[in-house]
Amino acid sequence: FGSPGPAFWGGPKVQEFEQAYCDFTGSKHAVTVNSNTSGLIAAMGAIGLSPGDEVIVPPYTMSATAMAPLFYGGIPVFADIEDVTFCIDPASVKANISPKTRAVIAVNLFGHPAALAELREICDAHNIYLIEDSAQAPLSFENGQPTGTIGDIGIFSLNYHKHIHTGEGGVCITNDESLWRRLALIRNHGENVVDYVGETDLTNLIGMNLRMTELQAAIGLAQLSSIEKHVSVREDIANQLSTELSGLEGIQVPVTRDGCRHNFFCWSARYDRQALGLSRKVFCDALAAEGFPHRVGYMKPLYTLPVFQERVAIGKDGFPFNLSTRSYADGMCPTVERLEQQELILYLSCHHHPSPSQLERMVQAFSKVHSAIPTLRSLDES
Repeated sequence: FGSPGPAFWGGPKVQEFEQAYCDFTGSKHAVTVNSNTSGLIAAMGAIGLSPGDEVIVPPYTMSATAMAPLFYGGIPVFADIEDVTFCIDPASVKANISPKTRAVIAVNLFGHPAALAELREICDAHNIYLIEDSAQAPLSFENGQPTGTIGDIGIFSLNYHKHIHTGEGGVCITNDESLWRRLALIRNHGENVVDYVGETDLTNLIGMNLRMTELQAAIGLAQLSSIEKHVSVREDIANQLSTELSGLEGIQVPVTRDGCRHNFFCWSARYDRQALGLSRKVFCDALAAEGFPHRVGYMKPLYTLPVFQERVAIGKDGFPFNLSTRSYADGMCPTVERLEQQELILYLSCHHHPSPSQLERMVQAFSKVHSAIPTLRSLDES
């Protein structure tokens, strides 16, 4: 209910699930929402984002990460990614910070933590917020600290294709009481209850209905109790693929940075065309013919979307881009463009649950295609 009273904070199961998520992550506060996207939008309001403020984001992620700032008139600024973890590159973040920068959103992509400690230092040095989009990264960690807890706000997805899910849903976590209160207000028509919750700053607290249902929370409680099992299964699948395929020339299996846990939402291989003398397309067409389930690349860099290329988001005058001189030209993030156009091959570990025999057939299919490269090369040339 978006009105004063105990039910404003959610039903019994919602509150129980939020406490369980605090216990799970070691955070002081959790706010459930109806999607990770809603959590990102609420986070932008919670930090007080204003029209013309800039938010540095990676270009290699689901579009919601870059769309969230636009809802408050913020300007997404794209920083390139690392070519090993595929997460936002701290050096590129530094290069893109300006006096207008309000926050950095780091995506823990494919289940591997971004360079979170380094990003935390950068954000603290510039007095800006660090937001973690951990949609794909429950139970991952950097130097023993769980993803989602290093940023000022961490956001997790409970969508149907994640490690655990409630059909749809999300959770925001924070150790900051003011951010927690503002997240809760934005989630649930907060303009009606500011006196009740003791929040006098009305800036950006026009609320919505972003609530999780009691049924979703009950499912979430059951799912959370078995999350280690679900993550471990994906780790085992990915580790077997990496072990079996790591010796293949021109194929770079996933790398996990020292001190990190990679939960393998996706297993990623980098394809070296120069070493193999064969286009990735021909190689992947052969993989498909042999029945190896995969995805060629991940998605086009987000700055190539029409909303950025045409600089039109809200209204006929191009708000909020009419407040900024930032451009979104091709080539602005060369690492992500190279990876997407030439190198990355994904197996979506979290979408499949192969049996041992199926997994072995996958390894055999990949190895078979690799051994056939000389033949494929001659066909490609013809």
